[in-house]
Amino acid sequence: MKTIRTEIPEEAAAFIRSGDVVAFPTETVYGLGANALDASAVIKIFKAKGRPSDNPLIVHIARTEQISELAKDVPDSASKLIERFFPGPLTVVLKKKDSVPDVVTGGLDTVGIRMPLHETAARFLEACGVPVAAPSANRSGKPSPTTWQAVLSDLDGLIPCILIGDPVEIGIESTVVDCTQETPVLLRTGAVTFEQIRSVVPEALLAGSNDKILARSPGTKYRHYAPSGQVQIVATFELAIPGPNHAYIGLDAPQQVDQFGLVQLCDSVEHYAYRLYDFFRACDAAGIHVIYCQDVEPVGLGRALHDRLNRASSR
Repeated sequence: MKTIRTEIPEEAAAFIRSGDVVAFPTETVYGLGANALDASAVIKIFKAKGRPSDNPLIVHIARTEQISELAKDVPDSASKLIERFFPGPLTVVLKKKDSVPDVVTGGLDTVGIRMPLHETAARFLEACGVPVAAPSANRSGKPSPTTWQAVLSDLDGLIPCILIGDPVEIGIESTVVDCTQETPVLLRTGAVTFEQIRSVVPEALLAGSNDKILARSPGTKYRHYAPSGQVQIVATFELAIPGPNHAYIGLDAPQQVDQFGLVQLCDSVEHYAYRLYDFFRACDAAGIHVIYCQDVEPVGLGRALHDRLNRASSR
């Protein structure tokens, strides 16, 4: 299969309307989309990614009116979050309608819905004319792609089209909040922070590590976001051991910085989150064996970054 690259959202949308898959940019990471109401099209996502079939997908919409095509109802908590954070890097989990195929939801009776805040994504989704189910556009378990070149590296010849856009703005996946219960529960952390969620719905809770409802969100069940090299989280930069096959990413410079094979110094938690996956991919390309990642305080966006580091290290 030849993978076509285009900068025209309407051209890429034609593949969706014909029952195929397309990689497209969002503000979080690049997604791999298919018509969410066409089970045979969605299956192509799992085939291209090598993704477990019980790992649910997030459905992307162009307009809030499309929520009624997907969800049985929208509780008050979800309405408040949608009003405040749509469009944006937030996914709300609702009870699904029967029209949403089980392959989209991993066999669950819930569906995650997001409306991206990204000009190219918005044009693409509008041109598709249907809700688009999309996980990240990478081989399953690997770092999510933040550029179209990363998508091409993973999926060249496996998908028919990549919609080229600018590098993403955030660099980690969307926040996911389950609104199907009386009390909203944050299932996956992201750029919309827990503190921001609670400013809108003060009763919202964080899911526990053994909470069964975590399965309603992608990125919570399997090892994710991981490079080929071993990821080691260090509390302080002094604990990073230099070496030619070692790499380091963090807010503070490590000792003997010139002795590492690759180094990425970040000037903020936001910059750290933005650079993380691209750095992991650079480490893979350089054959790095060990990647030292400086830990961050799990507050605000740091909570999401802390989560991604732990999942990448399989801790």
